[in-house]
Amino acid sequence: MSAGAPRRRVVVLDYGSGNLRSAQRALARVGADVTVSDDLDAARDADGLVVPGVGAYAACMAGIDGLGAGPVVRARLAAGRPVLGICVGMQVLYEWGEEHGVRTAGIGALPGEVRRLAAPILPHMGWNTVRPPAGSVLFAGLPADTRFYFVHSYAAKADPDAGDTIGEHGEPFAAAVERAALAATQFHPEKSGDAGAHLLTNWLATLA
Repeated sequence: MSAGAPRRRVVVLDYGSGNLRSAQRALARVGADVTVSDDLDAARDADGLVVPGVGAYAACMAGIDGLGAGPVVRARLAAGRPVLGICVGMQVLYEWGEEHGVRTAGIGALPGEVRRLAAPILPHMGWNTVRPPAGSVLFAGLPADTRFYFVHSYAAKADPDAGDTIGEHGEPFAAAVERAALAATQFHPEKSGDAGAHLLTNWLATLA
């Protein structure tokens, strides 16, 4: 962020799921004025809203529904106001998630369903490369062999026609999405070192 540029106000949504403080620290390091909050007015009014998430899809959605945050996320996106989902925070943006035979409704900002990866070893844990589309904003300036840190057993099917970034572990999956004001990563940018910091800087630059 250039000298004298305004610090973008970012809220990391606290609905009872983890990786809150690590996301806060990573965003602060790249120049955001960031707070962790369960205040829906703060979430509504921030320049950028981060939806984090670790663990089970159903548990994360129970926290989001209990807080009443789903309508705030959808309203922000409808108004063209940036939202960034991370890990399960990306997954819950889809219409549905299925774990252990239980199908749970998500926020519904993205079409499709999150399912268990068809892979011989789960979870998919560690560093892996991704294939972003030409013209990606999130991955601008990053080399093609850049690695990001993943920890997950479930993912959504990638939609190349919509410009999804593709990851692979046993099968292709959506490693990141960029749809107007919505951005999301299945990997953890806050745990991905310099590459994650670069991606978060790119996202911050999109905030009005």
